[in-house]
Amino acid sequence: MNILQGDVVVATAGKEKNQIFVVLEVDEKFCYLVDGKRLKLTKPKKKSLKHVQKASKTSFEREKLQSGQEKVNAEIRKFLKERSEYVQRRCD
Repeated sequence: MNILQGDVVVATAGKEKNQIFVVLEVDEKFCYLVDGKRLKLTKPKKKSLKHVQKASKTSFEREKLQSGQEKVNAEIRKFLKERSEYVQRRCD
């Protein structure tokens, strides 16, 4: 399963286990995650692709992620909040 920029993922390992994030960037072995709260666009979390799982078919707008504007963090928080109940039900 390919993980792309803007995808909603769930961490499957580490202290962020079972938390949802938006993928900011992807390279060969790692992805960089943001949640708009603790992990903002300016300081994403580097996580191995082995330790994340795609959680939703919807994704966050790539153009907004690439813009890097500070207001995008608030939009990410709102976007994840809207999807968190659905994702939590799927994980349980």
